[in-house]
Amino acid sequence: MGSICKRKEPFKTASIQFNPKLNRRNANIRELKSKVREAAANGAKLIVTPEMSTTGYHYLDRSAISTYIDTIPGLTTDHFSEVAKEFGVYIVIGMAEEDLDSGLYYNSSALIGPDGYIGKYRKIHQWVVENYWSCWGDIGCPVYETDIGNIAMIICQDSAYLESARLAAVNGADILCFPTNSSSASISMLQHWAEMNGLYVISANRTDKEEDFQMIGASALWSPYGEKLTEAPVSQNENGTDDLFLYGEIDPAQFTNPGKDRLLERRMDSYKDLMLFLGPWDYTKNTVSRDIKAAAIQYEPDIGNKGSNLEKVKELIQQKVEKDVNLIVLPELSLIGPVHARKKQDIHAYAETDDGRTVKEMKKLAKEKSAHIVFGFAEKELPHYYNSAILINPEGEVIGKHRKIHLDERDEKWATPGNHISITPINGFGRIGMMIGYDAVFPEVASVLAVKRADMICIPTSWNGQYGTELTMNQDMFAKPYPKGTVSTWDAVAKGAQAAVIVANFSGTEQNYKGRSAIYNLDQNYTKDESVIAPESAEHVLMNAFQTMKTDWWLDQEKLIMTRRTAFYKPLVTREPPFF
Repeated sequence: MGSICKRKEPFKTASIQFNPKLNRRNANIRELKSKVREAAANGAKLIVTPEMSTTGYHYLDRSAISTYIDTIPGLTTDHFSEVAKEFGVYIVIGMAEEDLDSGLYYNSSALIGPDGYIGKYRKIHQWVVENYWSCWGDIGCPVYETDIGNIAMIICQDSAYLESARLAAVNGADILCFPTNSSSASISMLQHWAEMNGLYVISANRTDKEEDFQMIGASALWSPYGEKLTEAPVSQNENGTDDLFLYGEIDPAQFTNPGKDRLLERRMDSYKDLMLFLGPWDYTKNTVSRDIKAAAIQYEPDIGNKGSNLEKVKELIQQKVEKDVNLIVLPELSLIGPVHARKKQDIHAYAETDDGRTVKEMKKLAKEKSAHIVFGFAEKELPHYYNSAILINPEGEVIGKHRKIHLDERDEKWATPGNHISITPINGFGRIGMMIGYDAVFPEVASVLAVKRADMICIPTSWNGQYGTELTMNQDMFAKPYPKGTVSTWDAVAKGAQAAVIVANFSGTEQNYKGRSAIYNLDQNYTKDESVIAPESAEHVLMNAFQTMKTDWWLDQEKLIMTRRTAFYKPLVTREPPFF
């Protein structure tokens, strides 16, 4: 499916923050229809409403909601089709659906256009409340061609899973509509998914409290570059605020963007483990929480000078890494930096094997510090060269390796891509996964590491702003604000894999490396641990203590694994995006 978008000029959008009354479907439809009509009359061409916007959200069982449920298409879509036809607009309605053929119920959203009903989405990843009455969605993540762009829908809890927005992107979406009833968790990931997948993301939330669950508003429109185009205020008013129209603008010229371009670089053969469901009988997983103190070493490299960089690294580790640190991560190509190599022969002088000189020096450091070290180097395995990272244990042994899978423009001139995503289990410590630099841009890598139950993910990188964006959502939604300098790409890895993430980056040089080495927590609202970020420009040894294996929060890795919907992830490992 290719885009049939006919509209070339920018168009207006509207998110309607509407607070439905529980058990008042017909009254809700009348009031919401009036709101949608008002938004259409004000020029909005795409209008999005909250999750379950015609019924309210909290129902104890099927019998409790049975009086208020509707088919799709049906009464509800007929009402909103009148407005869509009158004004020539597109409308997304969050609603409860009954399937007449089976009698099953779903938490759904319907897309309506100028010619009437277009299509629907059934929520794939459900939260606990709707599990009492709703079946999990069974139609995947369809994308609907319209004359304003290709439109997909996901709902609320879906955004906690890396796969959801990725499915929309791989299936050809330009715009992702997001009805939600959110207290912050689901909407906190939308900026990440917009930039990572090259999608406009438009969300609509409520602002009231229903059955002791507070919804906070903060509806928003995010650009495919991760820019916040508009955002409603955060509300903690349990009675709700007045219904609000949040207007924004979508420019079809931005449907082509770097996030979309990167979809062509996906390495589907390396992602096949995405389809595995490692359920409750997974005997390889770690079951014990471990106390970890990690350090990320950030410095300005002397490009190509192994000796000088080695001395700098040794000095930083020996003088600044505290004694109780048990995991140390260095940047990508740690002791040579991002050298300028036009062909394979240019890297030969810098490359080495697993037992090369600088690897031996890292082994010594690991023994001296009694710590695990993750170290990046140009690996030689003739006739191939790899951009690699190895994991060294405190006994000075190489126990893990990752070869960079997704090569950037610098790597492509000399490196052979790796093809395997693996973890290293360490008795008494945890399960360590690795990715390198550009790998982090591809959410499939983090998802595979989650499937393999990584407790920690180490990311040696050389980042100068070529991907990712600083998080800018309203910080009032969090008990603890995000640290200044938080980068969406790496935060997405931590949240999406539910694993602590340690990022080590360079600073300075003529290539303006931007530092911000970091240790990311699993959830910014988690009160025991917190993310920490190094400054952008200075050399810095960043340290942070944390615990693995969170089991006392709304989402942890075990819950994530148990609720992944692998049957619908197949396009992620088999399908090229249709717009190519």
